[in-house]
This record gives sequence, structure tokens and C-alpha cells, in this order.
Amino acid sequence: MSNKTAIVVGAGIVGLATARALSLKGYKVTLVERTQKAVGASIRNFGMLWPVGQPEGTLYKRAVRSREIWKEVADSIGLWYEDAGSLHLAHHADEWVVLQELYDTFKASGRPVELLDTDAIMRRFKGVNGNGLQGGLFSATETIVDPREAIASIPAYLEEYLDVEFIWGKQVNAITPGKVYIEGQILESDLVFICSGADFETLFPEAFSALPITKCKLQMMRFVPGSPQWRMGTSLCGGLSLIHYNSFKVAPSLGLLRKRYETEMSEYVANGIHVMISQNDKGELTVGDSHEYGHTFDPFDRAHINEMIIHYLKLFAVCDDWKLIQTWNGIYPKMTNGQTDVFLNPMQGVYIMNGLGGAGMTLSFGFAEEMIATL
Repeated sequence: MSNKTAIVVGAGIVGLATARALSLKGYKVTLVERTQKAVGASIRNFGMLWPVGQPEGTLYKRAVRSREIWKEVADSIGLWYEDAGSLHLAHHADEWVVLQELYDTFKASGRPVELLDTDAIMRRFKGVNGNGLQGGLFSATETIVDPREAIASIPAYLEEYLDVEFIWGKQVNAITPGKVYIEGQILESDLVFICSGADFETLFPEAFSALPITKCKLQMMRFVPGSPQWRMGTSLCGGLSLIHYNSFKVAPSLGLLRKRYETEMSEYVANGIHVMISQNDKGELTVGDSHEYGHTFDPFDRAHINEMIIHYLKLFAVCDDWKLIQTWNGIYPKMTNGQTDVFLNPMQGVYIMNGLGGAGMTLSFGFAEEMIATL
């Protein structure tokens, strides 16, 4: 048994990934979560492991490594996943130009991408609206998990294979070097890692306020198709997603496309709406999303935002029945200076790991592995 100990605060994907990395480095790990199960941003997303959205270099490699770890974990416990890839669709000539530019750049860098014409898309995939379709860019690197099942299942993997101990339903009230204070109890440890999303503001308000950081609220929905056997065969993205991901900025014509969106779809751009669809093993379709930035949000979803998402969805996607079964919102921290993560050391032996900006499912396993390797 290891004589090195570590405490992780937060059982979202960053906390779970950090617990894994620490255990593999020889630490006896205890993970503390204030709720009885994870209910934050880590279960309120598409479940997309999304290397295609990450720019070349460190972040793309981190995303690919994270995907490898996801599949190792899933295979160990029988967790469902699908190597569905992703299909970015063009229904306008300028979107098609951008996709062709991205294909040239991505192919040259070794990414597994295909440029598909309309006929090829309609033969290979369901769910695509063929009216006005110009073509699409297919990437093979994307994998889908069900975030609700995945985040609920990974603790069992960590307990069984890596001997990580979990303490559920206990609020961390304070942290000092080597000590974590929870509801009438003091836990002692060599290292402490705070992985609680934007909530680290509560434990370390000065560190939070010193960062160029904000929060993002997004609205999402889940639908079921009319037939349980109906499958899209990939994850679908409309043209608006082209101005959302940093990896697409390499396209020379992207600026012109953005200007058209800002002119013709100004309300979509103002609300950070870009529309994507993923499908889980039960056939359910997760659709979103919008992006509202600030530090305090109205807790209520806006029907108008969801209506805009659905309207744009039906411009590029079709289904035998869009039966709405759930709506929700999620909130995650995001850096305002373009950085993708936070790794702070506010006091001896205490680290804050956070700020993945909505790409936690895609980056967390690789990020945690890299950061723990530096200790």
C-alpha cells in the first residue's frame, strides 16, 4: 500500500480523471463529493469526445489521449461508447468552401478526414436534410458516450481497479495545507486537488477573482425518434458550429462566413447558438446548444432560445419524429483570455485544476495525466 496520499474534491470528469492519474502515480486517493452523485456540468453535455474541435498541437494530442483513456475505462467496465465520428454539413456555398479548406489543412496534418459530396452523405447516413445540401466533412476521431451513465459508472471503475475511496454527500468547508475540513471531520493528506468546476470560487474566492475567468450557461434538449431502431450513424453539426471551435480558425474563408452569420443570423451569434446532435445507445438524441456568459444567471431556461435551436436543427437534420423528452441547462467555467485550463497552487500541497471551457469530456483525462506527471 502506498504511503503517499491525495484528496480530490469534486466527482465530475476533471475530479475522476485526476483521481485516476494520481492513483496510477502511486497515491492513495480519497475523492470527496458534496452530493450523493455527480449532477453538475459533467452530466449535462452531449457526451462527445471531440478531437476535431481542438487545434493542432498540445490540445489535439491531449484530446486523442483522453479518447484512448475513455475507451480503456469503458472496455474495463462494459460502458457503452460508439466511434461515431462527426459530420459537419454545408447547406450554403460559403460553408462548403470552409469545409474544403479545413479538409486540405486537416488532411495535410494527418487527421483522418473525408470530404463527402451530397450523394455520398445521403447513402451513408440517416438524419441529414438533403435540401440544399452542398457536402460535408467527416472526421473519424470522435466518440460518443452517454455522460449520465459514464460519470455514474467511472467511480466503480476507480474503486475496483485503482482502489480510490469515495466520500459522497459531504461538503468541504475549508482547506489548509495537508488538511480538508468536512462536516465535523478533518481529513489529512499529502496533496489536495480542487476539481469542483466554477465552485472553487467558494473555497478560494481570491484565487478565483484574480483569474480572467467567467462562467457559461448553455441550454440543451433531448429527443427520441419515432422508431427505437432509427440511428443517425454519426454526430451531426450544422454550419454555425464552424465559428465555434478553435480548430476551424485555420480556414482562410472563415472570417467571411462569420460576417454573413453576423448579418443574417445576428440573434444566433449573439446568443452563442450553434447546433449539434449526438445519439446514445438508447437512441435518444441530445441537441444543443446556446452560450450565455456572466457570473450570475437566471435559473430559468428561455423557451425562445430552445425554439431557435430547434428551428436551426431542422434546417440540416431530419428525423422520423422529434419527440422532446427533456430540457436543461448547465454551467461551466471558461477563461476569457483564450487559455483552456487552470492549474493553480494557492498554498503548499494544494492545487486547483479546472477551467476546461466546455471541453471537459474531451480533454480531462489527458489534462489530468499531464498535470500529475509534473508533480
